[in-house]
Amino acid sequence: MQQEEASRFGFESTAAEVAADVDLAGRVAVVTGGSGGLGAESARVLASRGARVWIGARDLAKGEKVAAGIRATTGSDAVEVGALELGSLPSIRAFAAATLARHPAIHLLLDNAGVMACPLARTEQGFESQFGTNHLGHFLLTGLLAPALRAGAPSRVVCLSSSGHRFGAVNFEDPNYKTRPYDKWEAYGQAKTANIWHALELDRRLQDDGVRAFALHPGAIITELGRHLTAQDREELMARAPAGGFRWKTVEQGAATQIWAATASELAGRGGLYLEDCHIAGPSKDLMSQVGYAPWALDAERAARLWSLSEQLVGAKSC
Repeated sequence: MQQEEASRFGFESTAAEVAADVDLAGRVAVVTGGSGGLGAESARVLASRGARVWIGARDLAKGEKVAAGIRATTGSDAVEVGALELGSLPSIRAFAAATLARHPAIHLLLDNAGVMACPLARTEQGFESQFGTNHLGHFLLTGLLAPALRAGAPSRVVCLSSSGHRFGAVNFEDPNYKTRPYDKWEAYGQAKTANIWHALELDRRLQDDGVRAFALHPGAIITELGRHLTAQDREELMARAPAGGFRWKTVEQGAATQIWAATASELAGRGGLYLEDCHIAGPSKDLMSQVGYAPWALDAERAARLWSLSEQLVGAKSC
């Protein structure tokens, strides 16, 4: 695949390496899913570069433990944690209110949290859990934080997608699997496509206000995201792998692309892009490839349609 644009970082780069020359003093960063995995590493690196970091965590005690570790290793006391359950609209609204009370201006929002290939389950409001948590929860949260993102402009929103978006686009007739048979990988692909479309339409709507948005594939990393996977699930995932199998990253490498998206000077004034391995990705040659985006990924018309559907489902206008 021909890359659209390269950077000096790549597959093996770590988040710390990407941010080594970045000064984030006076900047506020909000990270969802910051109590482990890529979120915790991203929060640590942002704090190490001087950012004031506000972590959203489903498990508050676990989040506080991670924050304490970040404070100890970085020397920064500007790391706080708030309770955030992305499967509950009231929890999202409470977290957003707490965030705005502390931080009227936000410069970086990392929509990092998520679930993957879980058995059929529903959020508090009845949404299929992957679509509800990965997309609708972040959609509502980002919309509620939009005033602070405008106040912090130039600011950036980073939506964590996946190469798994190739497993399927959004089914507008039945996004929550009310009538069609449930397939956990198809549902995961739908949610990850929705993350890309969210970034695409968000960027279109807010770029004139100085807010830019990006979606990305972090790479194949072993984290708690795969906690629902059975041995059979792992076999099925490997069967979907590109020729030669997956190239695995460490957590430190996996967090690199979202830190690059959040801080890279070469992305200033740009947005609505799909990133991987710390560069701007191009279209994938085929759906079995581990690089590039699927043909439907940057469909602006469907991104706008998803925005309208999402507003309807969460019961709130956004941005």
